[in-house]
Amino acid sequence: MLSLIFAYSLEELLPELSNGLVPATRQTELQFYLVGPLSFVSVLFSSQLRRTEKQYSWYRTGSKLQSERAMVIRGKQPSSSELFLLCLFLGLSSEAWAGKIRYMVPEETDKAFFVGNIAEDLGLQPQELTERRVRIISRGRTQLFALNPRSGSLVTAGRIDREELCAQSVQCLVSFNILVEDKMKLFPVEVEIIDINDNAPQFQLDEVEFKMNEITTPGTRIPLPFGQDLDVGMNSLHSYQLSSNPHFSLDVQKGPDGSQQPEMVLQSPLDREEEVVHHLLLTASDGGNPVRSGTLRIHVQVIDANDNPPAFTQAQYHMSVPENVPLGTQLLMVKATDPDEGANGEVTYSFHNIDHKIAQIFQLNSYTGEISNKEALDFEEYKIYSMEIQAQDGAGLMARAKVLVKVLDINDNAPEVTMTSVTTSVPENFPPGAIIALISVHDQDSGDNGNTTCSIPGNLPFKLEKLDDNYYHLVTERTLDRELTSRYNITVTATDQGTPALSTETHISLQVTDINDNPPVFPQDSYSTFILENNPRGASLFSATAHDADSNENALVTYSLVEDTIQGAPLSSYVSINSDTGVLYALRSFDYEQFRDLQLRVMACDNGDPPLSSNVSLSLFVLDENDNAPEILYPALPTDGSTGVELAPRSAEPGYLVTKVVAVDRDSGQNAWLSYRLLKASEPGLCGLVGVPASHFVGVDGVRAFLQTYSHEVSLTADSRKSHVIFPQPNYADTLLSQESCEKSEPLLVTQDLLEDRKETFSQVNFL
Repeated sequence: MLSLIFAYSLEELLPELSNGLVPATRQTELQFYLVGPLSFVSVLFSSQLRRTEKQYSWYRTGSKLQSERAMVIRGKQPSSSELFLLCLFLGLSSEAWAGKIRYMVPEETDKAFFVGNIAEDLGLQPQELTERRVRIISRGRTQLFALNPRSGSLVTAGRIDREELCAQSVQCLVSFNILVEDKMKLFPVEVEIIDINDNAPQFQLDEVEFKMNEITTPGTRIPLPFGQDLDVGMNSLHSYQLSSNPHFSLDVQKGPDGSQQPEMVLQSPLDREEEVVHHLLLTASDGGNPVRSGTLRIHVQVIDANDNPPAFTQAQYHMSVPENVPLGTQLLMVKATDPDEGANGEVTYSFHNIDHKIAQIFQLNSYTGEISNKEALDFEEYKIYSMEIQAQDGAGLMARAKVLVKVLDINDNAPEVTMTSVTTSVPENFPPGAIIALISVHDQDSGDNGNTTCSIPGNLPFKLEKLDDNYYHLVTERTLDRELTSRYNITVTATDQGTPALSTETHISLQVTDINDNPPVFPQDSYSTFILENNPRGASLFSATAHDADSNENALVTYSLVEDTIQGAPLSSYVSINSDTGVLYALRSFDYEQFRDLQLRVMACDNGDPPLSSNVSLSLFVLDENDNAPEILYPALPTDGSTGVELAPRSAEPGYLVTKVVAVDRDSGQNAWLSYRLLKASEPGLCGLVGVPASHFVGVDGVRAFLQTYSHEVSLTADSRKSHVIFPQPNYADTLLSQESCEKSEPLLVTQDLLEDRKETFSQVNFL
């Protein structure tokens, strides 16, 4: 025996035909209806179907179509050719139903009723529903379904009323999306709500009264009110039955739309004198199991003759009105005339076979035939209102006309923007194309009024990517830079194409978080500073400051010195730096005569991971102070404390070179400028000082003449500091010049280069 299960999942059928060789991959399986193949199979197996055992049951198989009505047909095993044709039809039908996850569930079930194993159909484990933030995304209605994260199943969120949801639509589908939020990926899901027989047929009125003239000819038909059943299919209205009466019978006609239209037919002449009122009962029954029914009491009053029934000016009235028409507006007027006189010609109007909701929206003036609206029209609820108007004269003759009110959509609904999923902060190294938000846009209007576009300002590094079903991804268009913009306020605008266009704005605040992509930067490429020698230890030398464009820990800068040596000693023994402030301090007193400048490199390093750094050169110049007295190199003073002696010949002429005085100052600049003068002489007018350029003599080796005639005390001054030398006084008075000539001698001033470390200057002692 072969079991054929007609379902929506290919997985449920093919194992029967291929001994279970079809893989159970939920994401790639095809979904389809077997409507075409069912017709083929019904012909192909007509002989076997006579012996078919039909079994209807609700079942749970763990596959995609949980809780679904299945029809199991068991019969004679078909031949190989029949199987080939069946598979051919199945293959042709499968393509149209690929892509969506589909389930079926009956209406009126309890809360948490099992619908399907959604975790398995998504290729996930039950615990991943919470870990990956899987949730249901639906719009425009109350949430009907929920996810059970423990079992991984889709369940009902409460009682579902199919009639409230889909009215009398043949198929009731609830569509929504499953969002896997960590990937911002949507999976469309459809759940068909299966009707159960929970509504009995009903008539709009409990009873109705007709007036018939006793001369009405047999065969006259009287249309009866329709029964209404909110269920569909077999559970909807199935048949009418009229209580037994010798004068009337029931005839049910089929309308253009396939509906059953009951009519009461006069079978035999009426006799008012025999019976004034006939009482009948019309019963409407559905095809459910058990059968439900509703009744209408009919009273037929027999009256005297009336020759002419009312007649409408049109068999059908049409009217188009915008949905925002004010309440109480006269929409149209129906008109029926009756040529009879008196009460037989007086026509009254009433609704006939009108939907309950429509009867609450419109008002009919029973005397004038004016139709007005007593409630607001809504294009989104009804596009066309259909109603039947009955005209009846005083004698009970009737006529009917149909009225169609077409509602014109106006742009009265602005688009609705829903942030299905949104990220509030991203790092600045977020790559282009990364998803920031999943946005849903919906407009309840239709046509151009319901067509929407979604946009963001063009000066932002983001763009919108349109998905199916008016969903959009907000993604990065280029790399972000927190140092340029740390926060974005993104305005998402949804605009419809109505006239005038309506739009809705929503705002996304996006924080750009910092990464360590900027090293500290010094304002200058190099620095120089000056300090006087003999500075105190711990003196502040310089303050180095670097700026890091990053934030928080990435912008926290520490300072250090690049290791180096100065005259064989480490740099850290000369200067130190405060790692937090960048202030440099002297660790010793500098001596200009030892070194005149230091070349340093200051490094600034941030606290990022990994850390970034930069460095800058610093030139520290030591300035000279007058801390060295002039030093007389020649003539050298005796070490025993005696007076030095210079010799001169007795015959020496005026201007004769007696000796040369050589002195040096270790300072520089003006601190090393030397001047010479005689402090004391035994013979004041005998000798004088003559300046000699330093370039003429180098060191003490330049002094070659020594005289011993007279002694002089020579004093050399350099600013406030002095040195002196004493020469013995000779006894040769004949060689002396006048005192006046000696007194006129001026002190000798010798200047040297400011930056030379050590230069010797000379002064020669001559006879005047």
